[in-house]
Amino acid sequence: MAAPSAPAAGTSHATDVDRLAIDTIRTLSMDAVEAAKSGHPGTPMALAPVAYTVWTDFLRYDPADPLWPNRDRFVLSCGHASMLLYSLIHLAGIRRAAAHAQTHGGAGSSSVSEPAVSLESIKKFRQLDSVCAGHPEHHMTSGIETTTGPLGQGCGNSVGMAMASRWLAAHYNTPGHVVFDYDTYVLCSDGDLMEGVATEAASIAGHLGLANLCWIYDDNSITIEGETHLAFSENVAKKFEGMGWRVEHVADANDTAALKQALQAFQSEQHKPTLVIVKSVIGFGAPKKAGSHESHGAPLGADEIKGAKAAYGWPVDAQFLVPSEVPERFARTMGDRGRKAREAWQKTVADQAKAHAAVATELAAFLAGHAPAGWDSAIPCFPADAKGLASRVSSG
Repeated sequence: MAAPSAPAAGTSHATDVDRLAIDTIRTLSMDAVEAAKSGHPGTPMALAPVAYTVWTDFLRYDPADPLWPNRDRFVLSCGHASMLLYSLIHLAGIRRAAAHAQTHGGAGSSSVSEPAVSLESIKKFRQLDSVCAGHPEHHMTSGIETTTGPLGQGCGNSVGMAMASRWLAAHYNTPGHVVFDYDTYVLCSDGDLMEGVATEAASIAGHLGLANLCWIYDDNSITIEGETHLAFSENVAKKFEGMGWRVEHVADANDTAALKQALQAFQSEQHKPTLVIVKSVIGFGAPKKAGSHESHGAPLGADEIKGAKAAYGWPVDAQFLVPSEVPERFARTMGDRGRKAREAWQKTVADQAKAHAAVATELAAFLAGHAPAGWDSAIPCFPADAKGLASRVSSG
């Protein structure tokens, strides 16, 4: 299909192909929600530049090997915006891993040739048995690192991922052989940060100094009920600074240059997790519903979609349009970077096996899902109390 004749307005510091890719994410999300007559189009429209920047410029991930152990993790904690993630998975060309292929009747070894999310799958968004469920489900398709339905849970899971990266590094990295050093990126919303689980997780992340963790907070001032000030008036920046986080600010989600600077600051930080606060306009481009809770949790409607596409310089009657330049862009950036990183990692593991055979053997068993030999030798035995012990005592 031919590309749109003009790039979208409002996406600053981006090339024409960048803008084309960002608007492809937006329009796929709008079209899928409209076809399903259900879903959340506004956040994907707002955060497309943010997610695109993370994936094409920073995320270390090989679409051909989605279960590569040292891949960076990307978590969409605001899981209601699932079409953002499905669009990314499709455009990046992530392949369906064997574990997910078997779930859906496929076959393969470490990975198979089928795309994890095809365009046909996107057209069946939120339909029965679709891999594009209303909220991302980890077991259903590659590219989804954790199930994110309840708000705040993705934030909590991400802290576990960052802790795991540190634990794996401590156990399996050896002098001259960095086997684990992956980062975790998170997109989270007002709704996520209103939940206690997110604050508790943020607290331990700050306490542990998890500098490999970056939360990107979509500060759009909108929830499903209306404007956030009705129920949420915290100074989020000061709160996170108090918990030991680095805080970066981006005044406009469309300013990809500012986004890159903030994410580069995260990568240079050695002692603290990073929160990037991004101001966005929910439903960006929609003529009447942009900036309104009306674009949060319901289809936009045909007129609003045409108006938004016109604002982007997109063919207003085209549906599920994917210009060929867009997947090519993902392949040249994220794909090439991820492949090279995975190949370098495989060489590191091979070199480590020659220098540290015992560590390499344990790592191989670990990655195969086997517990280390003798793992149960230190587990204490608690014989039953003949007289009977109160459960409140035994449980202690």
